[in-house]
Formats: sequence, structure tokens, C-alpha cells
Amino acid sequence: MPKERTLVLIKPDGVMKKIIGEIFSRFERKGLRIAAIKMLNVSIETAERHYSVHKGKPFYGGLIDYITSGPVVAMVLEGSDAVAVVRKMVGTTDGAKAEPGTIRGDFAMSINFNTVHASDSVESANYEMPIFFTEKEILDYEMPDKDFI
Repeated sequence: MPKERTLVLIKPDGVMKKIIGEIFSRFERKGLRIAAIKMLNVSIETAERHYSVHKGKPFYGGLIDYITSGPVVAMVLEGSDAVAVVRKMVGTTDGAKAEPGTIRGDFAMSINFNTVHASDSVESANYEMPIFFTEKEILDYEMPDKDFI
């Protein structure tokens, strides 16, 4: 499997629930490498760019309001088939319907406050990562366990 990179955002409710470390830990234990990480307040302009595919939909305004309502932790994860692996770990969009053991299944109770965002395709990841990170902020390094993952 070729290495892929994907974007994950711990949304304001995830930050407020104090589960940042738990989420990091799950991804690291799975064998994904954190290539970039930062905490930020998402501006309206950044939110509009990130959610541009939803512009005009009834829930668009709510998405913008939510992602700009508090701090967000953004990260780029790397690994074999990273997009699919992360999406499976995150669970379905509606936290109330997400499988137990997934991040949303364990920490989210609704579709509106669903704790994390994860790119849904390689194309989406390639579009989303530059919204939150410059090329210089995404680090390329090897982990000592790379031969076992």
C-alpha cells in the first residue's frame, strides 16, 4: 500500500471535552504518523473555504458557526491507506449512529457536534491540507517502528 496523507480536525466540542490526547493516542497506536499538528481558531474565511462543497445547502451556515465557535486541533496523518483507515476509526458522521469503538461512536451524540472531521478521499485530503498547513509545516521523517507497520 502506498503512503497517503489525510487531514483530521478535532472540532470545538472535542477540544472542550478534553479528549485531544485520547484521539492522538488512537491514531498513533494504529500506526499512523503525525506529520503536522496545530491548534487554532478557524476564521470564517478558512471555514468557508474548507466547507465550500456544502455552500448553498441548508446546514452550511451551521457548519461555519460550529467550526468557528472555539479552538480546533488540525493534524495531518500519514500511513498506508490513511484516508480509509482514518475514516473507519472516526466512524459515521452521525455520532448517535456511529459504531462503538470509533471516535464518534465513543465521544459524539449527534450529527451537529460530531467531534472530528476526516477527509473523505485522497482528493479531499489534497484540497483540505493546504487550507490548514503550508508545505513546510508538514514534516517528513521516519519512525523507528516503520518496518513493523
